Amino acid sequence: MKKTMLFCYSFLTLLFLASCMSKPANSNAAASADITGKTWKLTEINGQPIQLKNPGTNPYFKLNTADMRYTGNGGCNGVSGTFELKPSAMRIKFNQGMSTMIACDDLETEKAFVNALLMADNYSVNGNTLTLNKARMAPLAKFVIR
Repeated sequence: MKKTMLFCYSFLTLLFLASCMSKPANSNAAASADITGKTWKLTEINGQPIQLKNPGTNPYFKLNTADMRYTGNGGCNGVSGTFELKPSAMRIKFNQGMSTMIACDDLETEKAFVNALLMADNYSVNGNTLTLNKARMAPLAKFVIR
């Protein structure tokens, strides 16, 4: 009888300790890492702050999970296409889409923006900053919530 009681107390103590050690999932961290449904404004390209000839035409994009499409603007031309997202692994892939073909003064920044989207294969989020990356190389582009 003593052995049975000792076993029960030990089991309950172990169960209690195990329940104290588990932590609930942090829903705030998961919510802040969700990059969909937000408009992301370009701030850096290839490690350099962007230099816009017309500051009112800042490149941006937005991810829509309803149809898995991205839409945005490179500063002059609209861009859109489909994307694939694996949030648990922080992986992203922008597929070649379409773009308008308006001639403008700042095509260098626009081309770098579109190239960064198409080259990216992963991302990271730090607060309100989204970084698009390629493998383990230096960040391709940085964005903030618009």
